[in-house]
Amino acid sequence: MFFGLSAFPLTPMYDDAVDEKAFIGLIQRLVNAEVDSIGVLGSTGNYAYLAREERKRVAQIAVQHAEKIPVMVGISALSLRDVLLNAEDAQTAGASAVLLAPMSYQKLTENEVYKLYEVVTSKLSVPLCVYDNPGTTHFNFSDELHGRIAQLPNVRSIKIPGVPMESQAALDRVNRLRALIPKHVSIGISGDSCAVTGLNAGCDVWYSVIGGLFPKVAQSLTAAAQKGDAEEALRLSKRLAPMWDIVV
Repeated sequence: MFFGLSAFPLTPMYDDAVDEKAFIGLIQRLVNAEVDSIGVLGSTGNYAYLAREERKRVAQIAVQHAEKIPVMVGISALSLRDVLLNAEDAQTAGASAVLLAPMSYQKLTENEVYKLYEVVTSKLSVPLCVYDNPGTTHFNFSDELHGRIAQLPNVRSIKIPGVPMESQAALDRVNRLRALIPKHVSIGISGDSCAVTGLNAGCDVWYSVIGGLFPKVAQSLTAAAQKGDAEEALRLSKRLAPMWDIVV
C-alpha cells in the first residue's frame, strides 16, 4: 500500500465534536476516486487535539467506509502508553497500517526516538510508516537514524518532509536516504508544494493533504511523475500554484 497517492482527509469538527457525516463524505469521495490508500489522524486529521475515544471512532469510520482501499491510522501521542493504546485501537478497527511521529514535551535524543519505534514495532501486527515531521514535532531525524529504524520489524515506509526544490538536490537527498534503508521500505514525500519535485526524484508515494480534498487532481500529478513524465507532472503542479501559496 506504500505507493502512489495516499490521501489524507481532514477530520471535520462541529460543536467541538467529530462531524461523522462530513467525515464519511470525505472518505466516500476518496473511495470514488480510487486513491491508492487513505491516511487518517495525521496532522491534517487533527490527531493531537482528539481524545482516545474520538480517535478510535475516526479509525473505525474510515475503515468501515473505505471499502477495499487500505487505511493508515495515525497513532502518535505524548506517552508510549498512549501510543500503544492507539495502536491497539487502530489494529482492532482494521487498519492496514499505522503512522507514528515522535511527539514529546521535552527534546528527545536519537536513542529515545529509536527506542520508541523499537517498542512499538515489536507490538504491531500491521506495517508502520515513520512520520518525519520536524515542523510539528521539533525533532530532526538524521538519515542514519532513519536507517536504524528502517531495519526494525514492520517498518515499511518513511514519510519525509519537503525536499529541496532544485531537482538535482532533491534527487541527491532521496538517494542518500535510500542508500541507508532496506529495499522493502518505501520513501514518501509530504509537503504538497514540493511533492512533484519529490516524486520526480524517485519517491514512491505522495502523502498528500490536497489529495484528501481533490483526489483526482492529485492522482493525475502522481501518475505523470511515476510514469516518468516529469514535464507533465511539473505542468500540473504549476497549475496549483495558488493552492501551494495556502498549503505549505
